[in-house]
Amino acid sequence: MQSNFTWNIRVYYEDTDAGGVVFYANYLKFFERARTEWLRAAGIGQQLLTETHKVVFVVKSTAVEYHAPAKLDDELKLSVVVERFGRASVQFFQEAWRIGADGPHLLSTGRIKVGCVDTANFRPVAIPDAILARIRPNE
Repeated sequence: MQSNFTWNIRVYYEDTDAGGVVFYANYLKFFERARTEWLRAAGIGQQLLTETHKVVFVVKSTAVEYHAPAKLDDELKLSVVVERFGRASVQFFQEAWRIGADGPHLLSTGRIKVGCVDTANFRPVAIPDAILARIRPNE
């Protein structure tokens, strides 16, 4: 798996607040979608985790900083970088950038930690070896 993944999205009307800018909590949604696409790029769908391995990744913690606003119709580039693997967790550093004619502008950064849990009892479990082999960066 590549160590730095990017995914582009467009800001839709539903993403904005009364001021016409992206509602702050939506960056968490954008980051979630980018992590899902990162998994998909590794050949892992969310259903595969549930059906085959009986595990899911759940968000354990977030820390987000906001640097500039995004607005309706902006094109955003979201990055996903794995900072650390634990036995049952993965910590990510993510960024949201606006792609514009005048160059990229950093909008938001976040550190998100996800935990691997058993679908039967939602208790932490080790990330399955088959999944770990696909998501660890190529050395």
